[in-house]
Amino acid sequence: MTRQKIEIKKIVNPSARQVTFSKRRRGLFKKAQELSTLCDAEIAVMVFSTTGKLFEYSSSSMKQIIERYNNVQSQRLYKIGHPSLELQLESSTYAMLSMEIAEKTHELRQMKGEDLQGLDIEQLKQLENSLQGGLSRVLEIKGDRIVKEIEALRRKGAELMQENLNLKKRTENNHLRGNTCNESSDTSLKLGLPFPH
Repeated sequence: MTRQKIEIKKIVNPSARQVTFSKRRRGLFKKAQELSTLCDAEIAVMVFSTTGKLFEYSSSSMKQIIERYNNVQSQRLYKIGHPSLELQLESSTYAMLSMEIAEKTHELRQMKGEDLQGLDIEQLKQLENSLQGGLSRVLEIKGDRIVKEIEALRRKGAELMQENLNLKKRTENNHLRGNTCNESSDTSLKLGLPFPH
């Protein structure tokens, strides 16, 4: 007989709920005890029933485990309130990078012709010069690429013309061979000679 999976939801029947609570609580405490023994871990488990009754398991003193937990929590809270030097450095680096990204984004928008209201004539001239320099570099690279593509197309055209000539020669040679073969086969048939291969 296989075990059936039950849907995890609140058990409506109070007596069935109490039976399940007792069985599951014992199972939970047994697993906690096994974990403590196998892994040498300090474990404390507290369970309150619906009636408010307390059930607990601890691998050592419950009070000591709770005090240890409270100490660890207070240290965590202190660290959150007082970030480490590493965290402070990371925060300042993050702030600097965020500012740099915002600045570069603003410059990019200006290069696209946006956000130009606050610029004076000198800044507009600088922007124009940088755009003209960039445009001339783009045009130069574009020109080089076009020349290379034209050269590649010329080479491809020459290769295709040569291939076309070769095909014409082969076709002419095949045509000539075909006529010669037909004439010799006609002569052989008339004379009764064996057919030439």
